[in-house]
Amino acid sequence: MHDIAQKPMLARLVRELPSGDVLYEPKWDGFRCLAYRDGGEADLRSRHGRPLARYFPEIAAALAAHAPARVALDGELLVLVDGRFDFSALMARLHPAASRVRELATRTPAVFVAFDLLGADHEDLRSRPFRERRARLVELLADVRPPLFVTPATADRDVAASWLERFRGGGLDGVVAKPCDGRYEHGARTMLKVKHERTADCVVAGLRGTADPPTVNALLLGLFDEDDRLEHIGVASSFARSAGERLARELAPLAVGLEGHPWEHGFLLGGGAMGRLKGAAGRWEPGMTMDWIPLAPTTVCEVSYTQIDGRRLRHPAKLVRWRPDREPSSCRMDQLEEPLEEPGRMLGG
Repeated sequence: MHDIAQKPMLARLVRELPSGDVLYEPKWDGFRCLAYRDGGEADLRSRHGRPLARYFPEIAAALAAHAPARVALDGELLVLVDGRFDFSALMARLHPAASRVRELATRTPAVFVAFDLLGADHEDLRSRPFRERRARLVELLADVRPPLFVTPATADRDVAASWLERFRGGGLDGVVAKPCDGRYEHGARTMLKVKHERTADCVVAGLRGTADPPTVNALLLGLFDEDDRLEHIGVASSFARSAGERLARELAPLAVGLEGHPWEHGFLLGGGAMGRLKGAAGRWEPGMTMDWIPLAPTTVCEVSYTQIDGRRLRHPAKLVRWRPDREPSSCRMDQLEEPLEEPGRMLGG
């Protein structure tokens, strides 16, 4: 089955759920994974072809024991912690030490959710319509047990819309729509995805930028916690050059010294796996290079974001507008809403 190992099929972002001859599936928030079994051997590959089996030995073992003897699957790796899918715990599974890998496989075991079938036995199914691949997938994996699952799917647009409304975060970040007559095209954005997008009013308490010419590259965002401490939650970025230069002029009067600033003793000192993600809010403490400029925490902006991990934005947010009508003290952590229902229920638990 490794002869069909290539990049997985991708999805294009749209604003609304499409209609027509499509099948809707949850958009799982984990590691995309192509999984193979060939006789007694099983292998896992990332969307870029990197080997994953050494980091998730429990999934490789389950495939070798319970999947069809020759099969190629497309799916998602997820980790369940305290009844919720946890992306930080999933990131932590990518550990170089074999002893730590074995420990984490027991402490934070993963699950594999299959959502497409690329091949079975000696048959290449990539040119078959998705409706046929889906039916065959359900048939072949009808008797698998955890940690292997088949993703839920529906042809009912109203059901898919209810998924978007009910399951927000916690392992699910939208819905994917797949044309029922579509073939499997490696690397092509032939599927459609609708992602959760939420907004929050945040305090702008710092910036990162360049000096010549003065340009803002990122705004450092904060929210007040239960103890009225301003916690750094992430950044807003992706400004056009002209917008970055304009922001630098507008925010220059707010620049202050570090003494007395809410983050004078550092921010995100707890660290964690998310700190290694590109675009994630960076940890800083006194003694490290001062790669940011403190701002008086008096200005509020509204930002849009897609995913959170604990109390941090996983990816840079987008600046929506300034909020001169909001007091900084009103920008609280409770804006980072929790899922209405646990996405794990979609897998039967």
